[in-house]
Amino acid sequence: MLDAAFQVVSRDGYRAKLDEIAGRADLTTGAIYSLFGSKNGLVVALVADYLRPYYEEIEEAVPVGLDLLEAVDAFARYYRRSCDAPDALSRLLLQITLLDMALHDPDLGSQLATSIRSQENHLITLFTGRSHNGNVVTSHQAQRLATALRALFVGLSQGVTLGLAHGADEQYFADAARALASGMTFTDHDADAS
Repeated sequence: MLDAAFQVVSRDGYRAKLDEIAGRADLTTGAIYSLFGSKNGLVVALVADYLRPYYEEIEEAVPVGLDLLEAVDAFARYYRRSCDAPDALSRLLLQITLLDMALHDPDLGSQLATSIRSQENHLITLFTGRSHNGNVVTSHQAQRLATALRALFVGLSQGVTLGLAHGADEQYFADAARALASGMTFTDHDADAS
């Protein structure tokens, strides 16, 4: 079902039809409504299903014993390698399609943001508690870093996939990510927010 949804949603975006998704999955549209409540519910489930293995792979790529900069470096290198994966172009197409869908349907956009934030909690947990400049990274600091890294890597990976980011190899990703994390400060506001 989610594979069928991926194929149709990636191709048609917000114009994707439930009856085509149901037909590809050998189900009825009633079954989709029963399982997901709506087309938006199906799309949110699709995103969660799509992101789950990605975050599991990240947890494997970033060992527990690393300090923050080492962890960010490992994450950056993992992210860059994913740009060379056979499905990199289809992942980019899905990102663009979901953005288009969210812009056409603010309710779906809100649901997708909630789903992505819940998945992003894996990154926050991954960075929280690591040492950095003699301090321990709080969950608030990890959340800010995860948001910044996501923005950095989405932009860079789009450039790599489209052939616009020449020279953006693993070292480039790691250097950019380490520079971002190195600039992270520990303020009273950060300590109060955690």
